[in-house]
Amino acid sequence: MPLDSSAFPEEVQVAFFVFGLLPDRWDGMSGTYLGKEWSSLEYIFKIYDLDDVKTILFFAKIYEGIVVNHKAEEAENRRKAEQRKSKAAGGGKTYTHNVSG
Repeated sequence: MPLDSSAFPEEVQVAFFVFGLLPDRWDGMSGTYLGKEWSSLEYIFKIYDLDDVKTILFFAKIYEGIVVNHKAEEAENRRKAEQRKSKAAGGGKTYTHNVSG
């Protein structure tokens, strides 16, 4: 059973909140998730008048690492599933025969 965010200390809850406000970055060619775009972080800290910036950033970056690794594993599992599916559908080795007539 996944933990509820209220099970974490206040700093971690704020890090989750800030993390959720940041936009995602995706690779345009492969569609790979690259993490969050951190350029607006200072603006978010000012808007919400957050004091413990270092601690919040620390937990948000740890969380980002977990999310990026999870999305990479999901993408790898999807790739492997598609590979198995194509092999099962006859997408395995292709043999050609030279026939001269």
